[in-house]
Order: sequence, then structure tokens, then C-alpha cells
Amino acid sequence: MKIQQIRNATIIVELGPYRILVDPMLARKGALPPLRILSARQRNPVVELPDSTGDALEEVTHCLITHCQKGHFDHLDRAAKHWLRERQTPVICTPHDASHLAERGLNVQSLPDDHEQPSPFLGGVIRTVGCTHGKGLVGKLMEHGVGYLIELPNEPSLYLAGDTLLTATVREFVLRHQPQVSVIPAGGARFDIGDEIIMGVDEVLEFTRLSRGRVIANHLEAISHCPVTRAELAAAAIGAGVAHRLVIPADGQTLTVND
Repeated sequence: MKIQQIRNATIIVELGPYRILVDPMLARKGALPPLRILSARQRNPVVELPDSTGDALEEVTHCLITHCQKGHFDHLDRAAKHWLRERQTPVICTPHDASHLAERGLNVQSLPDDHEQPSPFLGGVIRTVGCTHGKGLVGKLMEHGVGYLIELPNEPSLYLAGDTLLTATVREFVLRHQPQVSVIPAGGARFDIGDEIIMGVDEVLEFTRLSRGRVIANHLEAISHCPVTRAELAAAAIGAGVAHRLVIPADGQTLTVND
């Protein structure tokens, strides 16, 4: 297994002959609107795509979407929709998102709407895990989406957490399944009002303690409402004694994962 961090939540997972593009945001720097109005009006994304992105995208065979409605352009933006539509890349998603994406001309392959039972997936199985993308009033306005657990023969089990806080559901899931590799959102995103809507430093450290596998942190330093930096998270991981299992890749970096 190889995992290339592209930018924000966008990664490419290499599993045997397959190259799975996850939650693509392909816009140029500053092409998307700000996500904070009162405290910072910086447009998004705040960094360009890595130079290696074009070559990496040419190898993509499938796309996987965790959530994309209610303005969540940092997981599927207009540039990514155009790219997927032009190539008719198979786009795997939940039934909730299937009709929304099909209406935009994408080649949709919907999963069953069942969080408990695994579904066939590229010679193995995939199952969904519910996300909580914020609580309170902000949470009521958000699109919560899902995470995915992917299990293929001769590959490490892979948990793509999606945009979520560290909830009881996520804790129980990790303790029960103990994925060998987890990719989690670590940017501590928040708007001008309300609390964090994804994991921040403290929850990332707690998740890493719960998991016996390797944890990869992303959703960092690419979107204006994510204040956590790589340096801050790395220092906290050292202080907590979990730096040997928490990986914080740079944009463009490819990780080779052994089981």
C-alpha cells in the first residue's frame, strides 16, 4: 500500500493495480471562497497543488467520496467534478450522495446504505463509519458524511475517517476493528462561531493512543479555517509519546505502508 498526500483531505491510495483518489479538491490556490468571514477572509485553498499532482492523477482508476454536499468544496470542488466527468472515472459514494453526483454527470457507483455490513470493493470489502462533523448549531448545518474501512487481501486494513470529531462511534469502531492504517482529519477546523468540527491536536493524540496501527494526519495547512500546523502537531505528538506511530506527511509526499 502507498498513500500520497496531495492537499487537505485529498489523497491517492495505491492498492495493487488500483489508484483511488479520495475527496479531490483540485482548484488553484485562492480559487474558492473563504470559510471564515469575521476573523480571516483568506480565500481557499491557501496553497497550490504539489507539482507531482498531474502525474499522480494520470494513474487514478477510481474515486472515493466521503461527503460533498452543503458547500463542502474542500472534499469535491468544481475542478475535481470537471476532471472526473471528463474521464468518467468511477466515483464510489454513499446512496445519499449518489443522485447528487449523478446529476452532475459523474460515473457514480453507489454503496449500500448500511453501516454494519461490508460491501464488495475491488476484490475485497468496504464498510462505512458514521461521521460527526461538528456539534450544536453548527453541527445541524453541516453535512456529516461517512468514513470508510477498506480491507483487501494482502494489504493492511485502511480506515479513512472522513471529516469527524472523535466521537463514541469512532472510538468504539477503532477499538473493535483496530485498522492497521488510519487517515484522520487533524486541522481543528472551526468557523467564526462554534467549536471544532473535525479533530484537533488533543483528539488526534487520543485517537493515536486508542489505535495500535499507524495513524496518518491530514487536513493541515491548506484551508483557512484549519488552524493546526504540522509543526504544532508534531511537537504535541513527541510530548505525548506517540510520535513513532503518528505520521504527518507534507503535501506531495508518498508513504509506503507495510502491514
